[in-house]
Amino acid sequence: MAFLLTTTLAGAIYPLHTHDRSESLASERSILARLILPNDFLAEDPFDELTGLATTAGTTVVGSVIQKREHPDQTTYLGKGKVAELRGLVEMQAADVVLFDNDLNPAQTRNLEKALNIKVIDRSELILDIFASNAQTHEARLAVELAQLEYSLPRLKRMWTHLSRQGMGVGMRGPGEKQLEVDRRLAEKRVHDLKSELEKVERRKAREVASRGDTFSVSLAGYTNAGKSTLMNVLTNADVLAVDKLFATLDTRTRKWMLPGWGPILLSDTVGFIRDLPHRLIASFRATLEETRQADLLIHVADASNPSVLNQISSVYKVLHEIGIDEKDTLLVLNKVDCDGASERVVSVRERYPNAVAISARAGIGLAQLTMAVSDALTKNFVELEVRLPLDDGKTMAWLAMAAEVISQQYNDEYVLVHCRMPNSAAGKLAGQGADIRVISGKIPIAAEKLGPDSATFLAPVAREPSSDAPSDSSEKQVVAPEKMGDVA
Repeated sequence: MAFLLTTTLAGAIYPLHTHDRSESLASERSILARLILPNDFLAEDPFDELTGLATTAGTTVVGSVIQKREHPDQTTYLGKGKVAELRGLVEMQAADVVLFDNDLNPAQTRNLEKALNIKVIDRSELILDIFASNAQTHEARLAVELAQLEYSLPRLKRMWTHLSRQGMGVGMRGPGEKQLEVDRRLAEKRVHDLKSELEKVERRKAREVASRGDTFSVSLAGYTNAGKSTLMNVLTNADVLAVDKLFATLDTRTRKWMLPGWGPILLSDTVGFIRDLPHRLIASFRATLEETRQADLLIHVADASNPSVLNQISSVYKVLHEIGIDEKDTLLVLNKVDCDGASERVVSVRERYPNAVAISARAGIGLAQLTMAVSDALTKNFVELEVRLPLDDGKTMAWLAMAAEVISQQYNDEYVLVHCRMPNSAAGKLAGQGADIRVISGKIPIAAEKLGPDSATFLAPVAREPSSDAPSDSSEKQVVAPEKMGDVA
């Protein structure tokens, strides 16, 4: 964990020297370890993903140990026999670190380090180390530091070796305060400060996204290293980093995409997901994921070349659920179909997701089908209507010209009749303001307490609930919110 705490006494700042755990994993020799429980998913190569994480972190993998058990050992996670086997492998390979594909509690990590006499890092700490290495912007660094500190708080005892009591002196008589307590108090204060700063970043990001008005936005989501950045470069001629590396992208990048037959929309690429992504990391990156949260459509990019593609798709949907955006319309895209074995996996995936679009961003395969699918998905959220406006309502006319596709305008002595198409969200805003509207096709989502038009009536300028003694008007109905499109894929 790469952070520094300081304390101030009588104006002097004393650095708290960190244990060598805080040093980078780069150039170290690592041994991989994994405990497989009864309900765990087991790929063809059980160490495939952990090997990728270890390589991304800069280590050289020199061995591995795997064990199947009904439940973890409470003391060392692995059984005693496997710990002895692991110790022998560590000595034979002169390893520097053991990387677990599981999450360990602080006591288990401490006991393993004593038994093996080298550093032990679990899955969450490894992912946090990679994020810390790849964070480039101020926002990403804040998010990573917060996640690291929250992970480290229960582990402070093993991260610092200076647990002796503070020195005595004037004003410091008595037993004093353990250095561990000082470390924890300073770390907790830093966590509070980081959360406050990230809340400001999140509010600023939300305002920035909201300021784009009614411009349509599409966000790329998916498992890490699925090819999201490569796809964004192809679609928008952007120059974002696209390398064969886990978590190469941590910061949101938004570019204008000229969608054929549609016009300009905004396309965003953000951090990739992974199985068992640390919850602290998800919470810390809320501001970074704001683009995904506010997008009109998600393009879920999956790696068709990976034998575990179905499990990766499920992992992404699980993370989307955790961050509260699983209800958003989603288009599943199977990338890298030009790789060996991908065609068979595409057939398997389409048995569960029949509308998935198969592409290769690198080879340019299937991009026409992708743009057509995106256009169709966005169009499903449109409504065609007629709006009757007073002749002097130039403000609404200007808004319609910006937010809608105006098909025709018919002027009369007292009003103008505008025939247009627009997103149903924009139509809901217009209806909520009391505009006279006749819906031709589609549905308008407005609040349940308001009354709306059907396909043959105008919405009254001021929508009111009918009184209990008033005769019912069969021509006025409550507008039903549009049915969730669900997973387009």
